[in-house]
Amino acid sequence: MTLTPDTDLLARARTWLAEDPDPDTRAELGHLIAAAEACGEEDAARAWSELAERFAGTLQFGTAGLRGEMGAGPMRMNRDVVIRAAAGLARYVRRDSPDGLVVIGYDARHKSYDFARDTAAVAVGAGLRAVLLPGPLPTPVLAFAVRHLGAAAGVMVTASHNPPRDNGYKVYLGGDFGGSQIVPPHDAGIAAEIDAIGGLDEVPRALDGWRVLTEAEILDPYLARAVTVVDPHTPRDLAVVYTPLHGVGRDTLLAAFERAGFPAPSLVTVQADPDPDFPTVGFPNPEEPGAMDLAFQTGAALGPDVIIANDPDADRLAVAVPAPETEAGWRMLRGDEVGALLAAHLVSKHAEGTFATTIVSSSLLSRIAEAAGLGYAETLTGFKWISRADGLRYGYEEALGYCVDPDAVRDKDGVSAALSIAELAATLKQNGRTLGDLLDDLAVTHGLHATDQLSVRVHDLTVIAKAMARLREQPPRSLAGLRVDSAEDLEQGSADLPPTDGLRYRLSGEGISAARVVVRPSGTEPKLKCYLEVVVPVGSGDALTAARESAERLLALVKRDLAAAAGI
Repeated sequence: MTLTPDTDLLARARTWLAEDPDPDTRAELGHLIAAAEACGEEDAARAWSELAERFAGTLQFGTAGLRGEMGAGPMRMNRDVVIRAAAGLARYVRRDSPDGLVVIGYDARHKSYDFARDTAAVAVGAGLRAVLLPGPLPTPVLAFAVRHLGAAAGVMVTASHNPPRDNGYKVYLGGDFGGSQIVPPHDAGIAAEIDAIGGLDEVPRALDGWRVLTEAEILDPYLARAVTVVDPHTPRDLAVVYTPLHGVGRDTLLAAFERAGFPAPSLVTVQADPDPDFPTVGFPNPEEPGAMDLAFQTGAALGPDVIIANDPDADRLAVAVPAPETEAGWRMLRGDEVGALLAAHLVSKHAEGTFATTIVSSSLLSRIAEAAGLGYAETLTGFKWISRADGLRYGYEEALGYCVDPDAVRDKDGVSAALSIAELAATLKQNGRTLGDLLDDLAVTHGLHATDQLSVRVHDLTVIAKAMARLREQPPRSLAGLRVDSAEDLEQGSADLPPTDGLRYRLSGEGISAARVVVRPSGTEPKLKCYLEVVVPVGSGDALTAARESAERLLALVKRDLAAAAGI
């Protein structure tokens, strides 16, 4: 086969190669260019395809910052892309803070430290002040540092729970923005500054001038604050198994438990050390099938009261409870269940303020807040929105994210949330009760709020676009025999919500109090995500089993009908 070289593509690749500061990605790109130029060789077509994909555009900076597969080229995460992002951020920060402080954190993924160091060099080169966290640490420590140090901005280099090949770049703004993640129009403002960057030789990069914080300066204050979420006089008798899923949560969480007076959790030893290759899990996300298997095996051997897990950057928390009737012997609680438990716990501790969650999370939080006479807010998906709720006291999202101390960390925090769950579980244990018992109480009081998710991972993003278009053009009239009373296109926005790519259906029918479906593309992964909820009234504890069976049956049917309607 004779290939016709794309001379423009080759020229762009060579230009990128000439200014790439990383020997690893230079070697990678040089190999691709050489393979493409060898037009008669068997792998030439693959090399041209790979080059075309990597140079098809630019990795876009948005409200999630940057996140993507690592490698050479503008469509990958690499030092070139990060330096440009840092330069654009520095220009944006200097508009209001010409000599402002930028605090930079990083996890233990491949290249995370390099990306953090490059960000510091660019910030100092732009006339800003910069400090690095004292090593690979959880994202909530960085979020805390932005507020604690009065920084103008914060950067966390992490891909959170994405696959090992990915990395990311998350931005926080300080000052009037309270140390929250960026939202529009700031994402667009930073992106415009990034787009204005020419060659890398236009970006001043200092050789030194930034500082590495000590643990005493930032980790100790974070831990001292984290332990304040629990009452020193509450019970501490609790056996816990813990896995950080090869991430950076272990040392911080263990230190927090020790300071708070809880027994040291037993570790899932093969997942305890930070490892950027995540050798025991395909996707280092506690929600993914199989990710918790080793934790369940450890739990079966040790018999703890609860199992907890953090994702790799420890901003999320997973909780599992004993379930002898299941094959694994353990049941993962859904994020909505943990969210409701923490809310009920805070109500019992006389919390005041606003409880907030997202449009894709369970409506149970609104019932708990209303019954306690507290404010309630519903936001778009993501803590960048939850953190901006007026008077926020507690926020959570169904994707295992919980904010129990917004005055300290204006983001989800898997460490302080773990302390709160431990306090609740220990208190219940002292009274001969469990987390499951409290969930039953909430169902009897407020109705059984059963949730589920239909999540479709794709390789071709057009599949998601076609599904959304199909649902917009032909919205379902019924799902699982339930009437679709309203079909709301969230792209239109409303008085309460900014526009977003999503659809929301409200349903009604026999045997339920309410039902809701939200369909949206994921903001961080190539997935179409559908969030389902049915609310089944429960007259008494004796009716719980029947209510659960009815809810499970309805959710399964809603999934089936929704998949058919979307063509997925």
